[in-house]
Amino acid sequence: METQLDPMKDDLPLMANTSYMLVKHYILDLDVDFKSKVIEGVIVLFFETGSRYRKTSSTGKEGCQSQFDETCKMRASEPCHIPVTNVSACSSKTNYNDFAICGKGEDTSDTNGNHSNEEHASGISSSKDCCDTENHGNKDFLLVLDCCDLSVLKVEEVDVAAVSGIEKFTRSAKLTDVSKELENLRNQIVHELVTLPADRWKEQLYYFTCCSQAPGCGELLFTTGTWSLEIRKSGIQTPTDFPHAIRIWYKTKPEGRSVTWTTDQSGRPCVYTMGSPINNRALFPCQEPPVALSTWQASVRTAAGFVVLMSGENSAEPVQLREGILSWYYYVTMPMPASTFTIAVGCWQEVKQQSFTAAIQTNREFSLPSSQADFRWHEEICGHVEYPCRFQSPAARLQAVIPYRVFAPSCLMERCEEHLLQLIPQCLSAAYTTLGTHPFSRLDVLIVPSNFSSLGMASPHIIFLSQSVLPGGSHLCGTRLCHEIAHAWFGLAIGARDWTEEWLSEGFATFLEDIFWATAQQLSHDEVKGHQELKALLRWRRLRDEVQNSEEELQVLRPKKESTGESSESGASVVKHGLKAEKVFMQVHYLKGYFLLRSLARSIGEASYLASLRKFVHKFHGQLVLSQDFLCMLLEDIPEQKKSGLTVESIFQNWLDTSGIPKVAKWIQTNERIRKSGKKKRKQDEVVFQKLLPDQLVLLLESLLEGKTLCPRILQCLEKTYQLREQDAEVRHRWCELVVKHKYVPGYGDVEKFLREDQAMGVYLYGELMVNEDAKQQELAHKCFAAAREHMDASSAKVVAEMLF
Repeated sequence: METQLDPMKDDLPLMANTSYMLVKHYILDLDVDFKSKVIEGVIVLFFETGSRYRKTSSTGKEGCQSQFDETCKMRASEPCHIPVTNVSACSSKTNYNDFAICGKGEDTSDTNGNHSNEEHASGISSSKDCCDTENHGNKDFLLVLDCCDLSVLKVEEVDVAAVSGIEKFTRSAKLTDVSKELENLRNQIVHELVTLPADRWKEQLYYFTCCSQAPGCGELLFTTGTWSLEIRKSGIQTPTDFPHAIRIWYKTKPEGRSVTWTTDQSGRPCVYTMGSPINNRALFPCQEPPVALSTWQASVRTAAGFVVLMSGENSAEPVQLREGILSWYYYVTMPMPASTFTIAVGCWQEVKQQSFTAAIQTNREFSLPSSQADFRWHEEICGHVEYPCRFQSPAARLQAVIPYRVFAPSCLMERCEEHLLQLIPQCLSAAYTTLGTHPFSRLDVLIVPSNFSSLGMASPHIIFLSQSVLPGGSHLCGTRLCHEIAHAWFGLAIGARDWTEEWLSEGFATFLEDIFWATAQQLSHDEVKGHQELKALLRWRRLRDEVQNSEEELQVLRPKKESTGESSESGASVVKHGLKAEKVFMQVHYLKGYFLLRSLARSIGEASYLASLRKFVHKFHGQLVLSQDFLCMLLEDIPEQKKSGLTVESIFQNWLDTSGIPKVAKWIQTNERIRKSGKKKRKQDEVVFQKLLPDQLVLLLESLLEGKTLCPRILQCLEKTYQLREQDAEVRHRWCELVVKHKYVPGYGDVEKFLREDQAMGVYLYGELMVNEDAKQQELAHKCFAAAREHMDASSAKVVAEMLF
């Protein structure tokens, strides 16, 4: 019997039965309404029969049905009776380059949203039911999608056979022995469409659009649960016969956890996907498991004055539909997990490229990356499913800086012009020099509202940055930008097959940010070594503190150990600790992963190690991986390491499958000797102190935090000497910690400002304000939380509330 999942616990259930049906393409057609804080519209999903069913289908339908019988449970699902709405099909005269949605069906459902879809809050099986019993005991196949906090209004089958010109997909040789029954024909059309070769991607998108507009050919029965949407068609008992193109009418809820409705720094309304632990299932019904790699198209309508940014290969230009309403259209042809879909709608202003910056981008000479000079992998066939891949494009392989845009609230445009604009081409070029071909064709960078709970988040074609990276010079902005750019390769182009292996994304991005940033700054070899040692020391201290103050099970990089990557028979699984609020703020996957990679680089040699990284990128881009995929490839290339006892098994045992910090005492002792040897007697010149780099300032302040007492005069002198209020957010955070620890009242204003403007970093300052049991500090904590709580990120608000109440 399958384990029951309790939605109230901290594991995130992935309910979609991807083993039986796998979504290949989404088309979203949405309206954003800021008055009601609702996104409403239609999504059309195109499916292929899942791998588990395809593998067993050769034994006949009886053998296939037995799989469903094993996990079938009695369940009643009520149909939703809503008038059928026909959406006109596109004309076959439309050019393939014109992908705009041609029309929109009107929702004729009850205006009060009263529908007969049942909501269940009971426990749910980790191997989702894939059949339903009704109609005198016949078992119906049950399609399960991940869905949460949505009002589903209607589900129907799409009559793709009604599309003008679609008959070309029925003349394939593959169809000669297939029954021409209409239902079978529709599924064969979808199959032909989703398997078109990569060089016909424009034609594919055109027909996806036309099919999404085709009339409905019958409503489907559905039930909504706490975490899922279950859909069936009466009398259909297998995935092969289930409709492969379905249309869902739905609305988001204002309290939905996939997007946040807030105001930007200029006081204008906005909504964006903020990297929720539940991903996008409260934005649209989808298949969340990473294995469900899909492409998408989206048309989003909103009031004039708003700008829609999204994960998309095209830089969308708005089309006016009627007075006061604009439509924005984006598409993606590289299959990606649905969790990577990102949208941000607000009154963003584009920070226009100044002439001097354009000159930097145009005239700077870029060296051919080592990946192109040393290896010939780009000449080989890629290992991923077919799509228009940039690694196979000669022009893309030579593109050091991809086109980019910067957006921000109007009040932050000047700050963006000051540093961010100049940094982007430098960081993109550094990434190209290190890893080679950019996986994505363009980049938007958006400064998101102050309630964003992180310093940055990378998605296909778009990066969100916190406003906290802008003040205090270019260091924090540059390093964070490098980190997020690194995710284009590690985390997006190469994804973790199991979400619990976050280190495959965050550990690599943390390791590479140092290399990218050093290259962008054009530092000397000695400067690079000094900076990296200092950074390693700071990260070591942070990891040590986190390990001492967190649950052991949250410190394991591969928490499912030998079961990593496994799912139930249906494809459903859980993300261990995926809903634990504190986990959002933990850095262990970043830091422990970084130290593992750093250790490997030091053992192998940096040049050989970077060469292996480039090989890994060429071999696995466009695919999902597990830890052993990288480690096996690395050790196969460096066979001499096996002699020293470095094996995949030893790395699992010492680094990935255990809590705590692996034994790297040798590095600590070496580093301590370096620090002590540098303490030679010399004249203490005030000017020298004022030239401390941001990371040096952080180390200084952290060292002072370890002292017992500092008098107010020393703190005042410290702030004045290093102009701490003008430094970047990392330095100011340590300054605020000093202020709180020593109850330095003149600095309380700095703490209040930090908690207001740097919410991405300020969560644990609340705890420090409370732990001293000082009335003024506790009053300050309550005051700041009361002011920020309404728009604060849900995970942040939960953690802070537990500290305060």
